[in-house]
Amino acid sequence: SSLCCTSLIINKIPAHEYGKVDGKIATVGITDFAQAALGDIVFVDLPEVGDEFEKGDSFGSVESVKAASDVYAPVSGTITEINEVLSDEPGMVNSHAESDAWFVKIEMEDDSELDDLMDADSYKEHCEKEAHKLIYLRER
Repeated sequence: SSLCCTSLIINKIPAHEYGKVDGKIATVGITDFAQAALGDIVFVDLPEVGDEFEKGDSFGSVESVKAASDVYAPVSGTITEINEVLSDEPGMVNSHAESDAWFVKIEMEDDSELDDLMDADSYKEHCEKEAHKLIYLRER
């Protein structure tokens, strides 16, 4: 299983989702960087099993005490499973964003879409640049 992360620019807003790939199944959630930026998660809205999404489509949303944010599909495909635990325990996203608090599993239509995503090291570097921008903006 490999970890791919995306920082798609959707409507000029960067989206921070990850996809852990095992065969044709991508386990998708928001990254640790995203949950930290959102703050305490209070609600997660997920699609139904069987729903189909194109890469870049919003498939749900996550709400925190600070903001609400759409969650985007990093690959095209069909939802095969949703993480039911998050409806009762949305705060789990804050403590286990990139492990137990995954959002959905998607059966990928075209695994060549993975070529557009960042690997974990590239994503980490991207987030470090984003964090520096945020710090700079606060100091001004």
